Amino acid sequence: MSIPEITQKLLAAKQDEGLSFADLEKIIGRDEVWIAALIYRQASASPEEAKLLVEALGLDASYINELTEYPLKGLGPVVPTDPLIYRFYEIMQVYGFPIKAVIQDKFGDGIMSAIDFTLDVEKEVDPKGDRVKIIMSGKFLPYKKW
Repeated sequence: MSIPEITQKLLAAKQDEGLSFADLEKIIGRDEVWIAALIYRQASASPEEAKLLVEALGLDASYINELTEYPLKGLGPVVPTDPLIYRFYEIMQVYGFPIKAVIQDKFGDGIMSAIDFTLDVEKEVDPKGDRVKIIMSGKFLPYKKW
């Protein structure tokens, strides 16, 4: 997978400024996961959001236009090779159909929106090893009959 040039520059500036995604959340007023998606060009910003990000990262205003463009979504190969990302793929391979079955038991025939959607990443301290807690919340969209 190749990382877009703008992403590389934004991440380098973030590191140079010593900022975390949580820091940027406080500055921009958007969730840290959404900000990471913006930097990886999987989301588009309003001109105001782009301006706040560029200023926080100490970058030239020329980046604003690209951050407001609608990106082509979906990065990487069909089967991801990055170990952390691959684990999500593996989770869906093992639990995808069971999750689908449980959702359909509770809601009926439909899907969870990835558009009307939020995702939070939390750290759970555990004496046996810290845990990653991921909370996904998407609007249920029933399939329409016509």
